[in-house]
Amino acid sequence: MSKLIGPFKEIITLANTSEKGPLDDAKLEIVKNGGVLVDGEKILKTGSFESLSKEIEQIDEVEGVHVLMPGLVDCHTHLVWGGTRARDYTLRMSGESYEKILEQGGGIFDSVAKTRAAEKDELLSGLVRRANRHLHDGVTTIEVKSGYGLDVENELKILEVVKEGKSKVEADLIPTCLAAHVCPKEYSDKKEFLTYLEKELLPKLMVKGLTNRIDIFVEPSAFPVEIAKDYMTAAKNLGFDLTIHADQFHTGGSQIAVELGARSADHLEASTDKEVELLAESDTVAVALPGASIGLGMQFTPARKLLDAGASLAISTDWNPGSGPMGDLLVQAAILGIYEKLSSAEIFSGITFRAAKALGLNDRGRIAAGMKADMIAFPVDDYREILYNQGKIKPDMIWKNGKQI
Repeated sequence: MSKLIGPFKEIITLANTSEKGPLDDAKLEIVKNGGVLVDGEKILKTGSFESLSKEIEQIDEVEGVHVLMPGLVDCHTHLVWGGTRARDYTLRMSGESYEKILEQGGGIFDSVAKTRAAEKDELLSGLVRRANRHLHDGVTTIEVKSGYGLDVENELKILEVVKEGKSKVEADLIPTCLAAHVCPKEYSDKKEFLTYLEKELLPKLMVKGLTNRIDIFVEPSAFPVEIAKDYMTAAKNLGFDLTIHADQFHTGGSQIAVELGARSADHLEASTDKEVELLAESDTVAVALPGASIGLGMQFTPARKLLDAGASLAISTDWNPGSGPMGDLLVQAAILGIYEKLSSAEIFSGITFRAAKALGLNDRGRIAAGMKADMIAFPVDDYREILYNQGKIKPDMIWKNGKQI
């Protein structure tokens, strides 16, 4: 049944905003004193609240002054893990590098040991708690990676937890297999480990229908370019979508992402002008992860260069127990914006429809006819207040699939 939701002081529709390249705030399509006509889970149209109210009897009237925008999309998280990595964070504050901590048995290996030891119920409880916090911050679609199992049994366990979590949270959870996070200690040969995943894990993922997305961490300390490409080619040939942890400390990963037509290349803190140009000329979304830069105390993704070159830029949290424990998308996007000199239009696009594109989803991230009615409203009278307050103003009204939650 159709209903009208409103009125809103401003509606940021992003309806016709470009998927690639720079955007100035003049490109923001803002409906003043507007309403949204919704039928079930879908948006029918937007326009003047006064005019639309003459077309329909059922009205969900919004009290107070609000600015409406699409629900946020976080296209890169690691929300299933056991334990904590507070010790690692303390070491990094003391000057120890991420890679050095990993070599000492900390880092990802610490989370792997704790996640392997955790029961599924414990992991599920953590996932639901984090996903619900994200939802109440306005994130209505959340990608969730595995990667703290590093063997067939535990990677399947993590992805089964994500599958079960889908029925327990109202946000959409998009699973990704990152079994190739690092090489586990049981294997001395990285190529041998990737062959094991290719032969023993990937077919099971297809049979069980746990994910259609495969990821890999391309780094000398994780998986070098030459063997990473072979593994991802095999995954592509099996029909999986690809995404790549690329150019975090060393370059090479983004080139594989472009060559194989990956949905996204994520991190990119080490990307040079060469990698920026490659991504700009491709259809691969460049995903900035400011939470990792903050957590590791390192440079940000060259977001301004990527946009100016013509790339599609998404912004995500990398919420994880080690390098990105904050997990606040709006705060991180606002911080990245001030350091990289991004417009509001570029930031809003990067955490909505451009992030959805990184997940292969074209049905959300805009307030437009035919799109999912995933929407969030902030208690402000000017959209500029949202980022001005550096993400500390949160939405106080959230709709998921047309239902207010």
